Amino acid sequence: MALGFDYGTANCSVAHRVDGGIQPIPLMGDEYYIPSTLSAPNRESVSEFLYRFMNILPEGEVGEALLSRSMRTNKEEGIRLLPDDVRFGQQATALYLEDPTETYYVKSPKSFLGLLGLRDIQLSIFEDLVCAMMVNVKSQAEKFLQKDCSQAVIGRPVNFHNRGGEKSNQQAQAILHRAARRAGFKEIEFQFEPVAAGLEYESTLTEDKTVLVVDIGGGTTDCSMLKMGPSWFEKEDRADSMIAHSGKFIGGNDLDIAIAFKRFMSEFGKDTHSLKGRPIPTTNFWDPIAIKDVEAQRRFYAYDNLRELKQTVARAEHPEKVGRLLRVYQDTLGYGIIQEAENTKIALGENALHTAQVDLKTELLSIPVDVAEMEEAIATPLRGITSLVTESIIQAGTQPDSIYITGGSARSPLIRKALAAALPGIPIVNGDFDGSVTSGLARYAELCFK
Repeated sequence: MALGFDYGTANCSVAHRVDGGIQPIPLMGDEYYIPSTLSAPNRESVSEFLYRFMNILPEGEVGEALLSRSMRTNKEEGIRLLPDDVRFGQQATALYLEDPTETYYVKSPKSFLGLLGLRDIQLSIFEDLVCAMMVNVKSQAEKFLQKDCSQAVIGRPVNFHNRGGEKSNQQAQAILHRAARRAGFKEIEFQFEPVAAGLEYESTLTEDKTVLVVDIGGGTTDCSMLKMGPSWFEKEDRADSMIAHSGKFIGGNDLDIAIAFKRFMSEFGKDTHSLKGRPIPTTNFWDPIAIKDVEAQRRFYAYDNLRELKQTVARAEHPEKVGRLLRVYQDTLGYGIIQEAENTKIALGENALHTAQVDLKTELLSIPVDVAEMEEAIATPLRGITSLVTESIIQAGTQPDSIYITGGSARSPLIRKALAAALPGIPIVNGDFDGSVTSGLARYAELCFK
């Protein structure tokens, strides 16, 4: 059976075609979307989990070395891995929030795909993370359908990262392909996520149109100018319908990080000084919440940084604020801060004022944020998103008949407002913000695997 598989930065979902329609497949209870999160006792547990409980062997010398090191480390640390020790989605997040210090937690591993300059062992770790998440999704789908799912069309952004160009894209897609194959998919195809979203919208059209599809996900924003309509229905080769593409490594996560940095981190000492009047370096406040930046996270949570943080607190003009960074370090609270920033973004989509609650375990920070403050905080990433729209139109050399927006972050009224300002007079439409990519991938899967 063929699946459309949206391996997203924020969520994963799958669907298949049934009697001309699309059937989404529940992945956790009655939920069709599972957050792209994973937790385990430690990083090494993921590789051992795949081998011991999923019967998935490593590939190549690097993969074999990673597994050997992982099993050796777990044995030395006295960790006896059980099948339930690796969790996914909301279960993973709940376990992490309950005890951050004892939980290895990863959110949005897709954000790290395509990073150049990483060592082979690091790439192998990311592959195992992706593979474990794909195995979980595949097994849940097969349990529901009572059928083997060996074929999949997997969505991918136009560009995984702002830097690295096509080399970065090839590396990222190769990791996704290997992970999917190891997870048990035998036939694998890829389709651009905005193109997939466009296929779902196209099914509703009664006449041909030129449509700008804007897919704003958690980690990336992609724009595709497409010819759509009855003339293109059920065509497997859509090369001639694609007029322009643009995409950047910027999305909903960037909005959340911007909100946290601009509005929350002042409570941690941002924009304050040392006793000698020197500004405290901005990296102290950026690195713990830069969840898309591997190097930033490594810098902040490095063992040597603990000493630096203690010295910074001791020399700070406001040690009661800067001292909160120690709690973030000691309890690995960066992800929790970003989660509350996302909650704030969602709340301010419906209300003029929201009081964020940042839980530091020993203290609960109440931080009021209004719409104007959020608009100011996200102005820079929002300009990055709208610039992609302009770039697509310049590439295409034509204006669209309509703008179709999709992706979880496209729900924000601020994003719709920004797009309307960038393209005045052009109607903006949307379908299922979360499900349009998955549905389009399922439609394409039926064409690919006839």
